[in-house]
Amino acid sequence: MDYNNGSWQSGVKFVEEKRSKKILRFLALIFIVFFSAGIGGIIGGYYVKKNYTEAPLLNNQLNTKQEIVTNIPKNSITKVAEVVGPAVVGITNNVTTFTGRTVKQGTGSGIIFDKSGYIVTNQHVIDGASEVYVTLAGGKKLPARVIGADYRTDLAVLKIEAQNLPVAKFGDSSKVRVGDIAVAIGNPLGEEFSGSVTAGVISAVNRKMTVDGRTYKVIQTDASINPGNSGGALCNEAGEVIGINSLKISSAEGMGFAISINEAKPIIESLMKNGYVSRPFIGIYYEFIDEEIADEYNVPVGVNIRGVERGSGAEEAGIRPGDIIVNFDGVDIKRMEDLSDVLEKHKVGDIVSARIWRDGKYIDVKIKLGEKTK
Repeated sequence: MDYNNGSWQSGVKFVEEKRSKKILRFLALIFIVFFSAGIGGIIGGYYVKKNYTEAPLLNNQLNTKQEIVTNIPKNSITKVAEVVGPAVVGITNNVTTFTGRTVKQGTGSGIIFDKSGYIVTNQHVIDGASEVYVTLAGGKKLPARVIGADYRTDLAVLKIEAQNLPVAKFGDSSKVRVGDIAVAIGNPLGEEFSGSVTAGVISAVNRKMTVDGRTYKVIQTDASINPGNSGGALCNEAGEVIGINSLKISSAEGMGFAISINEAKPIIESLMKNGYVSRPFIGIYYEFIDEEIADEYNVPVGVNIRGVERGSGAEEAGIRPGDIIVNFDGVDIKRMEDLSDVLEKHKVGDIVSARIWRDGKYIDVKIKLGEKTK
């Protein structure tokens, strides 16, 4: 009985110990859960606080970076593009075919120089056109009429019916120096590339080029000039037009040419005033005799008269075919350009002295300069 009573007591003790262990494990589990939740709350709170405290800092950094981007200083090319770009237009040359259809013959560029709608461009841009249209920088297209065109200088003036247009300022091309920044603005290769800006330097000044019998005084630049740029603006870094883009040597890269604005100004003024350029005219058709030919035929170097125009100053002065002009207005004629260079310094109606060679003798004559309009 004692044995049995002892066994019973031992069994009760065992059961109680087992129950105590379960309770301890349960309490330990509850403790771990609450402890973990507390740690998680602390950590979560830390990150929430970190996010709330660092988010404004991140936003400030983004704002600072954006401010840096928007506050990048403008360079001279950017300023030129903003100032002159709106005054550079596209020009479309339309012709009427023998079937009566109107088709586009070509495109070019132009420069608005008067807010009431006057535009300068190249003569070859509008040559042969039956219709001329001008496309403004904003895309608006307007019909234009030709005020005047000059083949010799390759310049033309157009007029569109519009008011308060953006205007480009003409500069002084005599102040241009080799190495100066040059910015070309125009529509290379057509209207789809309108307003294109290219930049380079002035490569040379006072170049003389003869193309198709026309002699140009031009500025040379390495700023890219392509077909369609013709008539567009060549600018200095002050945003002034110093030249009108006109020529490019197709066989060479980096060689573009612009008619200097000082050469263009009097032509533009004459076209606006008269519709043509009034030039002094001797009234002769001639060929130049260089030293080689002069030595071969035993005649002096100068201008050989091939023909005399009726009613001209040359005819009134008694000049006739076969005469050779060796001196004009005190300048010896040693180059082909000498005669035209002297003529450019005179105006219609001037009386100019000349020395001619005729049949082995020198004769001095006075020639009254007439007017040539073509």
